[in-house]
Amino acid sequence: MRPVALVTGASSGIGEAFARQLSARGYGLILVARREDRLIRLANELGRAEPLVADLADAEARAIVAARIAQEPAFQLLVNNAGFGTKRRFWNADLEGQQRMHQLHVMATVDLTHAALKAMTPRGRGGVINVASVAGFARSPSNVSYCATKTWMIAFTEALALELRGAAPGVRVQALCPGFTYSEFHDVLGTDRGKIAKWLWMRAGDVVRASLDGLDAGKVIVVPGWQYRVFVTLMNHLPWKVKMAMWARSPHTRDRL
Repeated sequence: MRPVALVTGASSGIGEAFARQLSARGYGLILVARREDRLIRLANELGRAEPLVADLADAEARAIVAARIAQEPAFQLLVNNAGFGTKRRFWNADLEGQQRMHQLHVMATVDLTHAALKAMTPRGRGGVINVASVAGFARSPSNVSYCATKTWMIAFTEALALELRGAAPGVRVQALCPGFTYSEFHDVLGTDRGKIAKWLWMRAGDVVRASLDGLDAGKVIVVPGWQYRVFVTLMNHLPWKVKMAMWARSPHTRDRL
């Protein structure tokens, strides 16, 4: 039976790259996103792909997607990729938008991962990839909720890896932590790419390739790109006061009204 993967946020960027590479690996696909036209177009192009339109910030929509996971006998891989960012001080940001971010990054990951592992662990095989960010190793005064939720995704994945190590070693989990990636994510944020050094940017396809290769190798934390691996290593070793001072002075984490 052909293995099936479900990818959230599949209509563009890293999610679309996951869909294309998993299709090339022979997976049947369940593609989840809000934008129906793009989702259907991609599903038709790839073949063996089922479009499932859902806003995962909504609890009822999450329940529908979780039920679809439970119903799929060949389900083997979940990619929790859907997400978005903001650039505003927390108390000046729209509260509903901040709540939606937590629902999408945290609760959607909880609900779908629970459904996936409940199906995978009795079979003793499968995988979950949670798309976090190098921002999960940092703090930013203009991206409070984003950094916090991505930090949670990393911690959640590490704890699951410990549970699965003894209970179901054939089931793997991974926190993928990309840095600046060419996609619509930064366009939606209004990021001026010209103000960010070119050597910091990565292609979505390269990020996904590193993730899938890392999953095959059993890596729990995957940080694509040497420049970001250096950054994460520094963050793990610098004293807290030094990190706070560095983040406060960084041009990429400056307060925005």
